[in-house]
Amino acid sequence: MSTGSARSSRSSRVARLEAVSLGEPDAAVVVHFALQRDVGAQHVEHRRGEGRTETASSGDVGVVRAAGDVPVMVDNTFATPVLQQPLALGATLSVHSATKFMGGHGDLMGGVVACDEAWASRLRQVRAITGALLSPSNAYGLHRGLQTLPIRVKAQQEGARAVAEWLLTRGEVDAVMWPGLPQFDADGVAARQMAGPGSVLAFGMAGGFDAAAAVTSACRVIVHAVSLGGVDTLMQHPAALTHRPVEGDAKPSQSVLRLSVGLEDPADLIADLSQAFDAVQQRG
Repeated sequence: MSTGSARSSRSSRVARLEAVSLGEPDAAVVVHFALQRDVGAQHVEHRRGEGRTETASSGDVGVVRAAGDVPVMVDNTFATPVLQQPLALGATLSVHSATKFMGGHGDLMGGVVACDEAWASRLRQVRAITGALLSPSNAYGLHRGLQTLPIRVKAQQEGARAVAEWLLTRGEVDAVMWPGLPQFDADGVAARQMAGPGSVLAFGMAGGFDAAAAVTSACRVIVHAVSLGGVDTLMQHPAALTHRPVEGDAKPSQSVLRLSVGLEDPADLIADLSQAFDAVQQRG
């Protein structure tokens, strides 16, 4: 999305904060510093369990206050409106990859922007020029997905809770990252700002890259794929897939696996992970 039209005196650059924790005391200072670089919008994300540095939030760190008259854009894909409403926290724009939770079935591509009428009018002009329109089939799929969104999000979240708590008991796992765990949300910001931690988690295999890669191959129910938010549980190994060409200091640990929990019975997911761990151990 081009943000150059936000203010004529600003460039079209978007300042993205990748290293500000939600509860960091001087986060607003960091935001203020970032906005000195002549940007048209401030992009932030909510807390999530992906095995990488957490990003800023529009709430407790005072990002909205620090941004002043610079529009604040929040990527709310992982939380969905069910778990977090950025506009109620003062954000200007809330954006979603509708391909994920909103569609919910892994069979459409689309995006959604939530904003006030003034911004919607401006974005419609951009849409008319760029032709960024949903196809009829994608629009139908998104309408279908929205009808069950609250039910799916809450059920997937409970599945993630069961899997995360089980992973904590396994010796093969040296870290579990999910906002619903007290140790992951030690400052309590996610609990205050969100209605729930969501259904995407990450965990690190003690055996490193090879163990993580072996787990993805050994799973029988969980699918090794990049997307997230659908009814099917998907696992991806970032170091071997999406982040393979990324510079070392910008990628997650080689041992991290991301899990997007779907609507399968959590007991089936745990059994699948258990047999995968056992298979890895047997291979030595």
